[in-house]
Amino acid sequence: MPTQIVRRTAVACLGVLALTLAACSINTTGHHPAPAVPGRPLNADVPSWCGPNPVSFALADGFGGNNWRKVALGETKAEIAKCPSVTSFSYTDGQSNTQKAVSDIQGLVAKGAQALVVFPDAGQAMLPALRSAYRAGVITVPYRISPGGRPGTDYDAFVSTDFRQVGVLWAQWLVKALHGKGNVLNLGGPSANSQSLAEYQGMQSVLATYPDIHFVGNTPYEVTNWDAAQTQQVITAALAKYPEIDAITTDFGSALASSFPAFAQAGRQIPAIATEDANQLACDWQQQKDAGHEFPLFTVSSQNAMPRLAVDNAVARASGGVIPRSTVYPQSAFEDSLSGMPHPVTCDAALPMDAFVSSSLSAADQIAALQ
Repeated sequence: MPTQIVRRTAVACLGVLALTLAACSINTTGHHPAPAVPGRPLNADVPSWCGPNPVSFALADGFGGNNWRKVALGETKAEIAKCPSVTSFSYTDGQSNTQKAVSDIQGLVAKGAQALVVFPDAGQAMLPALRSAYRAGVITVPYRISPGGRPGTDYDAFVSTDFRQVGVLWAQWLVKALHGKGNVLNLGGPSANSQSLAEYQGMQSVLATYPDIHFVGNTPYEVTNWDAAQTQQVITAALAKYPEIDAITTDFGSALASSFPAFAQAGRQIPAIATEDANQLACDWQQQKDAGHEFPLFTVSSQNAMPRLAVDNAVARASGGVIPRSTVYPQSAFEDSLSGMPHPVTCDAALPMDAFVSSSLSAADQIAALQ
Protein backbone atom coordinates (compact mmCIF):
# COMPACT_ATOMS: atom_id res chain seq x y z
CA MET A 1 0.00 0.00 0.00
CA PRO A 2 1.27 3.51 -0.76
CA THR A 3 2.53 5.45 2.23
CA GLN A 4 0.03 8.02 3.48
CA ILE A 5 1.00 11.52 4.61
CA VAL A 6 -0.97 13.31 7.28
CA ARG A 7 -2.36 16.40 5.60
CA ARG A 8 -2.64 19.79 7.15
CA THR A 9 -5.69 20.50 9.25
CA ALA A 10 -8.83 19.95 7.23
CA VAL A 11 -10.66 23.11 6.21
CA ALA A 12 -14.29 23.85 6.78
CA CYS A 13 -16.72 22.08 4.46
CA LEU A 14 -17.73 23.89 1.31
CA GLY A 15 -20.80 26.01 1.72
CA VAL A 16 -23.37 26.61 -0.92
CA LEU A 17 -22.30 29.70 -2.84
CA ALA A 18 -24.56 31.65 -5.14
CA LEU A 19 -23.05 31.87 -8.60
CA THR A 20 -24.94 34.96 -9.62
CA LEU A 21 -23.86 38.42 -8.60
CA ALA A 22 -25.93 40.19 -6.03
CA ALA A 23 -27.33 43.52 -7.15
CA CYS A 24 -25.03 46.25 -5.91
CA SER A 25 -23.85 49.64 -6.99
CA ILE A 26 -20.34 50.43 -8.18
CA ASN A 27 -18.30 52.81 -6.11
CA THR A 28 -17.49 55.53 -8.62
CA THR A 29 -15.70 57.76 -6.15
CA GLY A 30 -12.42 55.90 -6.44
CA HIS A 31 -12.15 55.84 -2.65
CA HIS A 32 -11.72 52.67 -0.62
CA PRO A 33 -13.78 52.94 2.56
CA ALA A 34 -11.55 51.85 5.42
CA PRO A 35 -12.87 49.15 7.74
CA ALA A 36 -13.40 49.98 11.37
CA VAL A 37 -9.99 50.01 12.97
CA PRO A 38 -8.70 47.44 13.75
CA GLY A 39 -11.69 45.76 12.09
CA ARG A 40 -14.16 43.37 13.66
CA PRO A 41 -15.39 39.90 12.71
CA LEU A 42 -19.04 39.19 11.98
CA ASN A 43 -19.25 37.14 15.18
CA ALA A 44 -17.19 34.80 17.31
CA ASP A 45 -18.12 31.79 15.18
CA VAL A 46 -16.42 33.04 12.00
CA PRO A 47 -12.81 33.95 11.15
CA SER A 48 -11.69 37.40 12.22
CA TRP A 49 -11.18 38.46 8.59
CA CYS A 50 -14.92 38.03 7.96
CA GLY A 51 -16.47 41.38 8.87
CA PRO A 52 -20.13 42.39 9.18
CA ASN A 53 -20.59 44.10 5.80
CA PRO A 54 -22.00 42.06 2.86
CA VAL A 55 -19.54 41.40 0.02
CA SER A 56 -19.86 40.38 -3.61
CA PHE A 57 -16.66 38.41 -4.30
CA ALA A 58 -14.97 37.53 -7.60
CA LEU A 59 -11.90 35.59 -8.70
CA ALA A 60 -10.35 36.52 -12.05
CA ASP A 61 -8.00 33.73 -13.13
CA GLY A 62 -5.56 34.40 -15.95
CA PHE A 63 -5.74 30.72 -16.87
CA GLY A 64 -7.95 28.08 -15.33
CA GLY A 65 -7.28 25.08 -17.53
CA ASN A 66 -4.85 22.97 -15.51
CA ASN A 67 -5.14 20.91 -12.36
CA TRP A 68 -3.27 23.42 -10.17
CA ARG A 69 -5.83 26.11 -10.95
CA LYS A 70 -8.77 23.76 -10.41
CA VAL A 71 -7.55 22.80 -6.96
CA ALA A 72 -6.73 26.44 -6.18
CA LEU A 73 -10.30 27.33 -7.18
CA GLY A 74 -11.55 24.65 -4.78
CA GLU A 75 -9.39 26.15 -2.03
CA THR A 76 -10.84 29.59 -2.82
CA LYS A 77 -14.43 28.35 -2.60
CA ALA A 78 -13.70 26.56 0.67
CA GLU A 79 -12.23 29.73 2.16
CA ILE A 80 -15.05 32.10 1.20
CA ALA A 81 -17.56 29.53 2.48
CA LYS A 82 -16.26 30.34 5.96
CA CYS A 83 -17.62 33.90 5.71
CA PRO A 84 -21.42 34.39 5.70
CA SER A 85 -20.87 38.01 4.67
CA VAL A 86 -19.84 36.85 1.19
CA THR A 87 -23.19 36.98 -0.56
CA SER A 88 -22.09 35.90 -4.05
CA PHE A 89 -19.15 34.46 -5.95
CA SER A 90 -18.14 34.91 -9.60
CA TYR A 91 -15.27 33.30 -11.48
CA THR A 92 -13.64 34.06 -14.83
CA ASP A 93 -11.00 32.17 -16.83
CA GLY A 94 -8.70 34.30 -18.96
CA GLN A 95 -7.64 31.22 -20.95
CA SER A 96 -4.03 32.49 -21.21
CA ASN A 97 -5.29 35.39 -23.36
CA THR A 98 -4.21 38.73 -21.94
CA GLN A 99 -6.98 40.66 -23.65
CA LYS A 100 -9.61 38.28 -22.32
CA ALA A 101 -8.12 38.48 -18.83
CA VAL A 102 -8.31 42.29 -18.99
CA SER A 103 -11.86 42.15 -20.31
CA ASP A 104 -12.82 39.72 -17.53
CA ILE A 105 -11.67 42.17 -14.86
CA GLN A 106 -13.51 45.03 -16.54
CA GLY A 107 -16.66 42.92 -16.72
CA LEU A 108 -16.52 41.94 -13.06
CA VAL A 109 -16.11 45.58 -12.05
CA ALA A 110 -19.02 46.61 -14.26
CA LYS A 111 -21.23 43.93 -12.72
CA GLY A 112 -20.56 45.16 -9.22
CA ALA A 113 -17.84 43.02 -7.68
CA GLN A 114 -16.76 44.54 -4.37
CA ALA A 115 -13.79 42.26 -3.59
CA LEU A 116 -11.65 41.00 -6.46
CA VAL A 117 -8.79 38.47 -6.29
CA VAL A 118 -6.70 38.14 -9.46
CA PHE A 119 -4.09 35.64 -10.69
CA PRO A 120 -2.32 37.97 -13.16
CA ASP A 121 -0.60 35.42 -15.44
CA ALA A 122 0.46 38.12 -17.89
CA GLY A 123 2.33 40.02 -15.18
CA GLN A 124 2.77 43.75 -15.76
CA ALA A 125 0.46 43.67 -18.78
CA MET A 126 -2.37 43.30 -16.24
CA LEU A 127 -1.42 46.36 -14.19
CA PRO A 128 -3.67 48.90 -16.02
CA ALA A 129 -6.72 46.68 -15.50
CA LEU A 130 -5.91 46.18 -11.83
CA ARG A 131 -5.34 49.91 -11.36
CA SER A 132 -8.66 50.69 -13.06
CA ALA A 133 -10.53 48.28 -10.77
CA TYR A 134 -8.83 49.75 -7.72
CA ARG A 135 -9.65 53.32 -8.74
CA ALA A 136 -13.26 52.29 -9.29
CA GLY A 137 -13.41 51.44 -5.60
CA VAL A 138 -13.19 47.66 -5.90
CA ILE A 139 -11.00 45.96 -3.29
CA THR A 140 -8.37 44.48 -5.60
CA VAL A 141 -5.85 41.81 -4.52
CA PRO A 142 -3.57 40.15 -7.10
CA TYR A 143 -1.65 37.11 -5.93
CA ARG A 144 1.30 34.85 -6.77
CA ILE A 145 2.49 36.54 -9.99
CA SER A 146 3.67 40.13 -9.59
CA PRO A 147 1.89 42.66 -11.82
CA GLY A 148 4.32 45.41 -10.91
CA GLY A 149 2.91 48.58 -9.38
CA ARG A 150 2.44 49.29 -5.69
CA PRO A 151 -0.11 48.40 -3.03
CA GLY A 152 -2.17 51.43 -2.05
CA THR A 153 -1.58 53.03 -5.44
CA ASP A 154 -2.46 50.39 -8.04
CA TYR A 155 -4.28 47.80 -5.92
CA ASP A 156 -5.03 47.17 -2.27
CA ALA A 157 -2.54 44.39 -1.53
CA PHE A 158 -0.35 41.85 -3.35
CA VAL A 159 -0.26 38.38 -1.80
CA SER A 160 3.19 37.09 -2.61
CA THR A 161 5.47 34.19 -1.87
CA ASP A 162 9.26 33.95 -1.98
CA PHE A 163 9.89 32.15 -5.25
CA ARG A 164 13.56 32.99 -4.95
CA GLN A 165 13.60 30.73 -1.88
CA VAL A 166 12.21 27.92 -4.04
CA GLY A 167 15.20 28.27 -6.33
CA VAL A 168 17.55 28.24 -3.34
CA LEU A 169 15.97 25.03 -2.03
CA TRP A 170 16.15 23.39 -5.46
CA ALA A 171 19.78 24.38 -5.97
CA GLN A 172 20.90 23.25 -2.53
CA TRP A 173 19.34 19.87 -3.22
CA LEU A 174 20.83 19.70 -6.74
CA VAL A 175 24.32 20.16 -5.32
CA LYS A 176 23.79 17.03 -3.23
CA ALA A 177 21.97 15.02 -5.90
CA LEU A 178 24.54 15.81 -8.62
CA HIS A 179 27.59 15.74 -6.32
CA GLY A 180 28.44 19.23 -7.55
CA LYS A 181 28.59 18.45 -11.27
CA GLY A 182 26.09 18.20 -14.13
CA ASN A 183 23.80 19.82 -16.71
CA VAL A 184 20.45 21.27 -15.61
CA LEU A 185 17.44 22.02 -17.82
CA ASN A 186 15.17 24.65 -16.27
CA LEU A 187 11.50 24.84 -17.29
CA GLY A 188 9.22 27.78 -16.45
CA GLY A 189 5.79 29.16 -17.20
CA PRO A 190 4.84 32.07 -19.48
CA SER A 191 7.56 34.34 -20.80
CA ALA A 192 8.84 36.90 -18.27
CA ASN A 193 6.58 35.75 -15.42
CA SER A 194 7.88 36.77 -12.01
CA GLN A 195 7.66 33.28 -10.48
CA SER A 196 9.95 31.49 -12.92
CA LEU A 197 12.38 34.41 -13.05
CA ALA A 198 12.73 34.53 -9.26
CA GLU A 199 13.24 30.77 -9.05
CA TYR A 200 16.07 30.99 -11.57
CA GLN A 201 17.65 33.85 -9.65
CA GLY A 202 17.45 31.82 -6.46
CA MET A 203 19.19 28.87 -8.11
CA GLN A 204 21.89 31.15 -9.51
CA SER A 205 22.60 32.57 -6.05
CA VAL A 206 23.60 29.07 -4.92
CA LEU A 207 25.07 27.57 -8.07
CA ALA A 208 27.38 30.53 -8.71
CA THR A 209 29.84 28.80 -6.38
CA TYR A 210 29.51 25.47 -8.23
CA PRO A 211 31.05 26.11 -11.67
CA ASP A 212 30.69 22.46 -12.70
CA ILE A 213 26.89 22.70 -12.64
CA HIS A 214 25.68 24.26 -15.89
CA PHE A 215 22.29 25.26 -17.30
CA VAL A 216 21.45 23.97 -20.76
CA GLY A 217 18.65 25.24 -23.00
CA ASN A 218 17.21 28.72 -22.94
CA THR A 219 17.88 30.78 -19.83
CA PRO A 220 16.48 31.91 -17.53
CA TYR A 221 14.08 29.09 -18.49
CA GLU A 222 12.39 27.20 -21.28
CA VAL A 223 8.88 28.61 -21.73
CA THR A 224 6.10 26.03 -21.21
CA ASN A 225 3.15 28.30 -20.27
CA TRP A 226 2.50 25.75 -17.51
CA ASP A 227 0.85 23.60 -20.16
CA ALA A 228 1.36 19.82 -20.30
CA ALA A 229 1.35 19.57 -24.11
CA GLN A 230 3.88 22.38 -24.48
CA THR A 231 6.04 20.86 -21.74
CA GLN A 232 6.14 17.58 -23.68
CA GLN A 233 7.28 19.46 -26.78
CA VAL A 234 10.04 21.22 -24.86
CA ILE A 235 11.26 17.98 -23.25
CA THR A 236 11.25 16.09 -26.58
CA ALA A 237 13.25 18.86 -28.26
CA ALA A 238 15.73 19.07 -25.37
CA LEU A 239 16.36 15.32 -25.39
CA ALA A 240 17.12 15.49 -29.09
CA LYS A 241 19.45 18.47 -28.66
CA TYR A 242 21.35 17.72 -25.44
CA PRO A 243 23.00 14.30 -24.99
CA GLU A 244 23.52 14.94 -21.28
CA ILE A 245 20.74 16.28 -19.06
CA ASP A 246 21.52 15.38 -15.46
CA ALA A 247 18.69 17.28 -13.79
CA ILE A 248 15.48 19.14 -14.55
CA THR A 249 13.97 21.95 -12.50
CA THR A 250 10.41 23.06 -13.11
CA ASP A 251 7.65 24.91 -11.30
CA PHE A 252 4.92 22.54 -12.52
CA GLY A 253 5.61 18.93 -11.60
CA SER A 254 2.33 17.59 -13.01
CA ALA A 255 3.15 18.76 -16.52
CA LEU A 256 6.65 17.30 -16.32
CA ALA A 257 5.30 13.91 -15.22
CA SER A 258 3.22 13.76 -18.39
CA SER A 259 6.49 13.98 -20.36
CA PHE A 260 8.13 10.90 -18.82
CA PRO A 261 7.30 8.66 -21.83
CA ALA A 262 9.57 10.90 -23.93
CA PHE A 263 12.58 9.68 -21.95
CA ALA A 264 11.79 6.04 -22.69
CA GLN A 265 11.23 6.85 -26.36
CA ALA A 266 14.62 8.54 -26.48
CA GLY A 267 16.29 5.66 -24.62
CA ARG A 268 17.20 8.00 -21.75
CA GLN A 269 17.00 7.66 -17.99
CA ILE A 270 14.81 10.17 -16.17
CA PRO A 271 17.27 12.55 -14.48
CA ALA A 272 17.17 14.13 -11.03
CA ILE A 273 14.13 16.39 -10.70
CA ALA A 274 13.46 19.36 -8.42
CA THR A 275 9.96 20.77 -8.69
CA GLU A 276 6.61 21.29 -6.93
CA ASP A 277 4.72 18.30 -5.57
CA ALA A 278 2.06 16.47 -7.61
CA ASN A 279 0.42 13.11 -7.01
CA GLN A 280 1.03 12.08 -10.63
CA LEU A 281 4.72 12.80 -10.23
CA ALA A 282 4.96 10.85 -6.96
CA CYS A 283 3.09 7.86 -8.39
CA ASP A 284 5.23 7.83 -11.53
CA TRP A 285 8.32 7.98 -9.32
CA GLN A 286 7.04 4.98 -7.37
CA GLN A 287 6.37 3.11 -10.59
CA GLN A 288 9.88 3.85 -11.87
CA LYS A 289 11.37 2.78 -8.55
CA ASP A 290 9.43 -0.50 -8.59
CA ALA A 291 10.75 -1.12 -12.11
CA GLY A 292 14.34 -0.53 -10.99
CA HIS A 293 14.62 2.93 -12.57
CA GLU A 294 14.48 5.16 -9.51
CA PHE A 295 15.53 8.78 -10.00
CA PRO A 296 16.26 11.43 -7.35
CA LEU A 297 13.24 13.66 -6.65
CA PHE A 298 12.76 16.76 -4.51
CA THR A 299 9.59 18.85 -4.23
CA VAL A 300 8.37 21.96 -2.52
CA SER A 301 4.70 22.40 -1.64
CA SER A 302 2.59 23.29 -4.67
CA GLN A 303 0.86 25.99 -2.57
CA ASN A 304 -2.63 25.43 -3.96
CA ALA A 305 -3.94 26.95 -0.72
CA MET A 306 -2.26 30.29 -1.44
CA PRO A 307 -5.45 32.00 -2.73
CA ARG A 308 -6.91 31.54 0.77
CA LEU A 309 -4.62 34.31 2.02
CA ALA A 310 -5.67 36.51 -0.90
CA VAL A 311 -9.34 35.84 -0.06
CA ASP A 312 -8.74 36.73 3.59
CA ASN A 313 -7.08 40.02 2.67
CA ALA A 314 -9.71 41.03 0.11
CA VAL A 315 -12.78 40.04 2.14
CA ALA A 316 -11.43 41.65 5.32
CA ARG A 317 -11.01 44.97 3.56
CA ALA A 318 -14.40 44.80 1.86
CA SER A 319 -16.41 43.49 4.83
CA GLY A 320 -14.82 45.50 7.64
CA GLY A 321 -13.07 42.48 9.14
CA VAL A 322 -9.64 42.21 10.70
CA ILE A 323 -7.03 42.48 7.94
CA PRO A 324 -4.41 39.69 8.15
CA ARG A 325 -1.02 40.86 9.34
CA SER A 326 0.82 39.18 6.49
CA THR A 327 0.50 39.16 2.72
CA VAL A 328 3.30 36.59 2.28
CA TYR A 329 2.50 32.90 1.86
CA PRO A 330 5.45 30.82 3.15
CA GLN A 331 7.44 28.38 1.03
CA SER A 332 8.25 24.92 2.36
CA ALA A 333 10.08 21.79 1.27
CA PHE A 334 7.71 18.84 0.91
CA GLU A 335 9.32 15.61 -0.40
CA ASP A 336 12.89 14.37 -0.73
CA SER A 337 13.69 10.91 -2.07
CA LEU A 338 17.26 11.17 -0.79
CA SER A 339 16.61 12.06 2.85
CA GLY A 340 12.91 11.29 3.27
CA MET A 341 12.54 14.68 5.00
CA PRO A 342 10.23 16.40 5.66
CA HIS A 343 8.31 13.64 3.83
CA PRO A 344 9.26 10.73 1.63
CA VAL A 345 7.91 10.77 -1.92
CA THR A 346 4.29 9.69 -1.51
CA CYS A 347 1.83 8.35 -4.06
CA ASP A 348 -1.64 8.72 -2.52
CA ALA A 349 -3.98 6.09 -3.98
CA ALA A 350 -6.99 7.84 -2.42
CA LEU A 351 -6.47 10.84 -4.70
CA PRO A 352 -6.69 11.24 -8.49
CA MET A 353 -3.41 11.39 -10.37
CA ASP A 354 -3.90 15.10 -11.06
CA ALA A 355 -4.31 15.92 -7.34
CA PHE A 356 -1.79 17.42 -4.92
CA VAL A 357 -0.92 15.67 -1.66
CA SER A 358 0.12 19.02 -0.14
CA SER A 359 -3.32 20.59 -0.72
CA SER A 360 -5.27 21.54 2.41
CA LEU A 361 -8.51 20.24 0.86
CA SER A 362 -9.92 16.93 2.01
CA ALA A 363 -9.66 14.08 -0.49
CA ALA A 364 -13.37 14.36 -1.29
CA ASP A 365 -13.22 18.11 -1.84
CA GLN A 366 -10.10 17.84 -3.98
CA ILE A 367 -11.74 15.15 -6.12
CA ALA A 368 -14.78 17.42 -6.55
CA ALA A 369 -12.56 20.37 -7.50
CA LEU A 370 -10.82 18.35 -10.21
CA GLN A 371 -14.01 17.14 -11.90
